[in-house]
Amino acid sequence: MTAAISGQVWLGERPLLRALDLHLQPGWTCLLGASGAGKSTLLRLIAGLPVAARLDGTRQAPERIGWMAQGDLLQPRLSVLANLRLMARLRGETLPRARAEELLAAVGLAGRGTDRPETLSGGERQRLALARVLADDTALVALDEPFSALDAPTRAAMQDLAAACLVGKTMLMVTHEPTEALRLGHRVLLLDGAALHEIPPLPGPRPVPLDDPQLAQAAAGLLARMRAA
Repeated sequence: MTAAISGQVWLGERPLLRALDLHLQPGWTCLLGASGAGKSTLLRLIAGLPVAARLDGTRQAPERIGWMAQGDLLQPRLSVLANLRLMARLRGETLPRARAEELLAAVGLAGRGTDRPETLSGGERQRLALARVLADDTALVALDEPFSALDAPTRAAMQDLAAACLVGKTMLMVTHEPTEALRLGHRVLLLDGAALHEIPPLPGPRPVPLDDPQLAQAAAGLLARMRAA
């Protein structure tokens, strides 16, 4: 087990989650739910980030957790390479230049180290965000809809890249896309009615191929269930 959280989650007097008992294992756990259901709140609670909600219960998680979200938080005045090395510097550590360049190559940004963030496309900015996660090298990675603003082909490419780069780690990913959850998720959870519901995962390796007929059928069924919730 990489992390666990249990108890009840409250937003003021309203319960967001009752009888919560979530244990995270290596691989992808994907969390779906309607807007306002509490997906990002739960993610932030596990990550130990500030949140308006209150946990009446227990949390177990590593001291350091990787973070990747829709907003890439790149510093516009810094180069791509400097952005990648920034978090280590803020911790009083050093990410060697050779290692940083190796990570840029791993995410498809070889030769872009001296560029500024404004020269990067949306997909390239998320590739850099993924490189920062790899540089942090944490056992647990929290992902808050990191690919939601990308067009469909770029989103699929980023799913494939993230799955390849993060093998062996524990990922908890919030998404509103059933296809994305089923492509990546070794475990898929639906947050509805202040409870987490297990969704049967698809068989086979991850990511599930986009042309797999089971993927389209399962995603359509899951979307219908979400709309009916």
